[in-house]
Amino acid sequence: METQLLKLNPVQFCKETNACADGEDFAAKHKTMAEVWDNCPKVDWLTWILDAIDAPHDEKAMRLFACWCVRNTPLEDGRKVWDLLTDDRSRNAVAVAERFANSEATGSELHSALAAARDAARGAGVAGAAARDAALAAAWDAAGDAQVRELRRLVPNPFL
Repeated sequence: METQLLKLNPVQFCKETNACADGEDFAAKHKTMAEVWDNCPKVDWLTWILDAIDAPHDEKAMRLFACWCVRNTPLEDGRKVWDLLTDDRSRNAVAVAERFANSEATGSELHSALAAARDAARGAGVAGAAARDAALAAAWDAAGDAQVRELRRLVPNPFL
């Protein structure tokens, strides 16, 4: 971990890590990076901060976060991303990934489930790809607060 970055104030941190202009503007409103972390409204900024400080990746936490996002990310029409997984092979891949994260499935089971999900995606063809892209865009727009809360629950504030 880049421990020298943990000691910087938000303005220094943003300068040192080449943060985007919007991120700099947001961070400059806070006294400490711990406050930035606790108040950050965007999950992509939180993951960017983790990368910037070279935080150790907790594979279990990140895998569970990804699965949580699939199951719980709201869409503008009230459905969740999970509802878009109409092929049981795709849903099974999420379930096996969760079990794998909790040491309840083997790497072989995970590999098989992911291969089956890839086959399901290929079978969806061009129409499926267009639907997937639309769903991802809608989910990205609608999901912010929920994803930020869940990521913070799984990954403690690294600046404390």
